[in-house]
Amino acid sequence: MVFTDFLNPVFAPLLGLDPLLAVGIVALVVSVLITVIYKYTTDQDLMKRLKTELKELQAEMKLLRDNPEKMMEVNKKAMESNMKYMSQSMKSTLYTLLPLFLIFGWMNANFSYESIQPGEQFSATLMFAKNTVGNATIALPPGIEAVGPMTQTIADAKATFQLKGQEGAYTEGKALTFDYNNKLYYKEVLITDGFAYAPKDEKISDSKLKLITLDYDKRRILPVLGWGWLGAYILFSIVFSMLIRKWMNVY
Repeated sequence: MVFTDFLNPVFAPLLGLDPLLAVGIVALVVSVLITVIYKYTTDQDLMKRLKTELKELQAEMKLLRDNPEKMMEVNKKAMESNMKYMSQSMKSTLYTLLPLFLIFGWMNANFSYESIQPGEQFSATLMFAKNTVGNATIALPPGIEAVGPMTQTIADAKATFQLKGQEGAYTEGKALTFDYNNKLYYKEVLITDGFAYAPKDEKISDSKLKLITLDYDKRRILPVLGWGWLGAYILFSIVFSMLIRKWMNVY
């Protein structure tokens, strides 16, 4: 379970949509909220004056290219106006920083990887401390089968099990069970033809075993550009923010 799971009741319906559409919807909603917060937590009359002043100073600097001394004076005024503008903008950032952090965490947990498909081979790897030796064994719930030995010798501080299974959520009493040094460790798996997946990593508090990880493929939300969810989100948010700011007359 990740720290953003409490957002699932709000955002879970998006997991049934195409990832590109889901990311676009989140970007639109967040852009609207940020713009509204920005508009009502800043002095828009002051922001408008500062923005107009910046444009005028920038135009003046273009005309003073042959007069470096005068251009530096105008540039100093432009920097002062820009600092005032930025300090005003920072006020709204304080209100949006935590919500954005949580939303980004939820998106990272749900849009970063491709899901494990029914019948598709995948691997679960145990990562150990350096120089660890010995064997690790896996016990499987009904619906998942091993593709290869169910006991693996630890080599290069890891032991990897090849698996495949039927559609289902293998959690709690149905999770993958690993036995190392007569201690049991568990890792949940979600197999689905949809877009969801269980957390990739399970950190272990043990002197030897450190991590259990699943070999998810990276999800390319925009395959043509090779972008994941973050690149797609940034693209959407830039477009939406420009349109919404213009529509709401936000400076």
